[in-house]
Amino acid sequence: MLFPVTEHVLRTDRHTTFYLSCGAAEATPLIFVHGWPELSISWRHQLPVFAALGFRCIAPDMRGYGRSGVYPRHEDYTLRHSVADMLGLLDALGHRKAVWVGHDWGSPVVWSLASHHPDRCFGVANLCIPYLPAGFAPANVVGLIDRSVYPEAEFPAGQWEYQLFYEENFDKACLAFEASMADTVSAIFRKGNPAGKGQPARSAVVRRDGGWFGGAGRAPAIPRDSAVLTQADHSRYTESLERNGFFGPGSWYMNHASNIAYAGESLDHGRLVMPVLFLHGAYDYTCETIDSRLAEPMRLHCADLTEVVVQSGHWMAQENPVAVNAALARFLSTKLPAVWRAALPADRSIQ
Repeated sequence: MLFPVTEHVLRTDRHTTFYLSCGAAEATPLIFVHGWPELSISWRHQLPVFAALGFRCIAPDMRGYGRSGVYPRHEDYTLRHSVADMLGLLDALGHRKAVWVGHDWGSPVVWSLASHHPDRCFGVANLCIPYLPAGFAPANVVGLIDRSVYPEAEFPAGQWEYQLFYEENFDKACLAFEASMADTVSAIFRKGNPAGKGQPARSAVVRRDGGWFGGAGRAPAIPRDSAVLTQADHSRYTESLERNGFFGPGSWYMNHASNIAYAGESLDHGRLVMPVLFLHGAYDYTCETIDSRLAEPMRLHCADLTEVVVQSGHWMAQENPVAVNAALARFLSTKLPAVWRAALPADRSIQ
């Protein structure tokens, strides 16, 4: 059965969440959480697929993005707030638990849900950003950097130099992205390049160059990468960013101390016992998790971890949706069969 993707808005006293929904309202929720600088449409290749498999698929615009709440202070964008947003959304859907799927900054949100609210999770799956029990922050990744690619004298924070640039030059970082939103979208959403393996990621030179895009102060005018975005997708990202600007998206990088403190409140010292899926991007060089030690803390703190390498860059759900969907479907059927069966229509069964 094919389900339409519908638009909804949840308004509460503390936050407004716009979200896409696809699938039967009574089915098990499968909630997709996007990252920087994306939208609910980042999961457009997943929503109808998993709705057809019997889940209620939900993809919200996160705070600071799209038609969800936008706030004027950096501290309004801590993980604590975003986790509360997601729990409020789940409550409004009328469900106690969900399977959560995250990407980029959406991954720390999902990891935080799993570590702070395991009773609200059947299981979790994350793309690109592995679990860091001490908190996703430069202080906790510096010791895991591959120094054969990022010599400390040249790249003190390795590929995470760009995160420090936000803290040191926040307005300058935002202005470069906002100089031409259409060009920024074209420059950011690019497919992975196998030739970049073993080379410093472009995120590593941001501080050295005095800003993104070689310090030019704006994104270059390059063609849209049709392997990642259609023209309609490109227009929707551009229109959203032109409406809201980059203050909200950038502010997610401005709360490292608060997010570390929040991580310290996790249950069971951050150990996760529910089924966990992690998808590595073979050509994701900022979040390089295959050759570096970045995934080690996740492996130490997840009791039931499945890992899959996807042949893509960072935007894997959009660049290689077939592989992402296949990995997620296998995870659901093998690690969460009871949830899968509950999600399937009455005349379907697991083969």
